[in-house]
Amino acid sequence: MKATLHWVSAQHAVDAEVRLYERLFTVDQPGSDDTDFRSVVNPRSRTVQFGYVEPALATAVADQKFQFERHGYFVADRKDHQAGQTVFNRITTLKDSFTR
Repeated sequence: MKATLHWVSAQHAVDAEVRLYERLFTVDQPGSDDTDFRSVVNPRSRTVQFGYVEPALATAVADQKFQFERHGYFVADRKDHQAGQTVFNRITTLKDSFTR
């Protein structure tokens, strides 16, 4: 399992839900043949992880964007991010020259 740890003060950290999105389909052109597009939906197109973030991120406003170091760009969810519920959606990953 691949993981990256960053120091966040345990005393001040805020719980966060982080939604990671991948390609929706497992093929480049779903529906281009007689295959039902539902049979090529990527079951891992959305995963949810829970962790801790800097306290300043709890005051983010809907649609405010951030770079999470080494992980990509994220946006505060416009519906679910609110006081007491910190929710971020990944917009895009960072370019990874090691992945092929």
